[in-house]
Amino acid sequence: MKLNINSKLVEVGDDPEMPLLWALRDVAGMKGTKFGCGIAACGACTVHVDGEPVRSCQLMVGDVDGPITTIEGIGDADNLHAVQQAWIEEQVPQCGYCQSGQIMAAVALLRDTPEPTDEDIDDAMTNLCRCGTYPRIRSAIKRASETIKQEA
Repeated sequence: MKLNINSKLVEVGDDPEMPLLWALRDVAGMKGTKFGCGIAACGACTVHVDGEPVRSCQLMVGDVDGPITTIEGIGDADNLHAVQQAWIEEQVPQCGYCQSGQIMAAVALLRDTPEPTDEDIDDAMTNLCRCGTYPRIRSAIKRASETIKQEA
């Protein structure tokens, strides 16, 4: 099986029952996507499939229908996504473990709702943060929204 991961075709073996998370981490070497709970509750494993945020720990590779974007695919050190830059400026991470999933959820939120209200953020950001950085996450999302609006 081949998957389109960050605009590159990657051979991931022939087991359609392999969770996408393991195909990304163990086969494709995309270590930015984290394993958290394994039951799609925490969101540490959030990636985009065909543009939509999904919990990769419970999505089997045989069920993937569309291109996959991981945290490695939204920006890099020379060209950060507005959400990544806002995360740095707002000093969001403490332990940082959930942050790639949080960022992927925030990117999808801002794509669909460019100027989110607090309620929009609360509804969309269902990922868990053990460190409780939710106020900084909200601030970073709002900062990224302003940056994206200015760049448009």
